[in-house]
Amino acid sequence: MKRALLWLPAVAFVGLIALLASGLFTPADRTVRSALIGQPLPQFALPPIVAGMPGLASSDFGKGEPRLINVFASWCAPCITEAPVLMQLKQAGVKIDGVAVRDTAPALERFLERNGNPFERIGSDVNSRLQFALGSSGVPESFVIDARGRIALQHVGDIKAEDVPAILAAIRDAR
Repeated sequence: MKRALLWLPAVAFVGLIALLASGLFTPADRTVRSALIGQPLPQFALPPIVAGMPGLASSDFGKGEPRLINVFASWCAPCITEAPVLMQLKQAGVKIDGVAVRDTAPALERFLERNGNPFERIGSDVNSRLQFALGSSGVPESFVIDARGRIALQHVGDIKAEDVPAILAAIRDAR
């Protein structure tokens, strides 16, 4: 029995090393599990911010087709990186609406001229009320809204090219 106890520190050390190694080599699950998944969009009505484009309201959703809401801003560096990917999603047939957070019309118009405009509607969320109601704490952030107007997916951070298949699958599943 005493002899077996002599091996206990070595076994504990090997176990600790195995635990640390599995933590280092297993990718972290960075999926955000929003409490709003499956819930209807909050009621809102955002005024337009870009001349010639409509604003955005909760009544625009739940009309039988899924849509993507992108929470963004002209002052957001990752939003510039995300812009070509949003154009790619638009070309794939995804209907995209924008929520411009704490932005101004001139700055947003310059942003859209430089980076493209994938949006059908853009609402001005000057006080971040909708952003916070959606559970979003930063920009960019995107939400797939299903055909019934319910939140189907929350994507935190900029949508990268490698995220496009998952976004397209969520849009397909949200019909």
